[in-house]
Amino acid sequence: MSKIKACIFDLDGVIVDTAVYHYEAWRRLANQLGFDFTEEQNEQLKGISRIESLKIILNWGTVAKTDEEMQELATLKNTWYVEMIKKMTPSDILPGAKEFLEAVRANKYLTALGSASKNSEMILKQIGLMHLFDALVDGNKVTKSKPNPEVFLVGAKELNVNPGECVVFEDAIAGVQAAKAGNMKAVGIGEAAILNEADLVVKGLFEMTIEKLENL
Repeated sequence: MSKIKACIFDLDGVIVDTAVYHYEAWRRLANQLGFDFTEEQNEQLKGISRIESLKIILNWGTVAKTDEEMQELATLKNTWYVEMIKKMTPSDILPGAKEFLEAVRANKYLTALGSASKNSEMILKQIGLMHLFDALVDGNKVTKSKPNPEVFLVGAKELNVNPGECVVFEDAIAGVQAAKAGNMKAVGIGEAAILNEADLVVKGLFEMTIEKLENL
């Protein structure tokens, strides 16, 4: 079995919780188009790219748009979202995330971010964690949405390690499936009943230790 050399972290729901901002921006867009959707429905958008999310939302509202119109709507949603995340501070970091990242690096593991978000660099700068990552792979570098493993495989390549030497930290089912499809270990952040394909499930990074990481 390969020794673990690197940790790849999803951003949303693992390090910060920007889901509420995504929901507010998408919902504002839906309302403008004449319909609404629930927080439960919003769960289906976790870990999915912007355009794929928009397609799902338009389907809920039975609204048809051309590719060009969809690009305009996605851009509008992102403008509203960016306005909200520009106000983020280190107080938005989820419990235990900074401490675990620091512990991982102190123990000589490599770190990468593997996120569908195209705003991840801005968010990391806002919350002051940019310096804790060796590589940053996000929606600006990849084209395929999770559960496709592209984002994590690119992360492994940028860290110059084999996929089998990586552990992925994910809060979404699609993300856990992407990690497994990429031949990586997966730590689920959330509920074990939902993230049952993960090798280990914790409620948050505050429950993670270097010992648990090594035991994977």
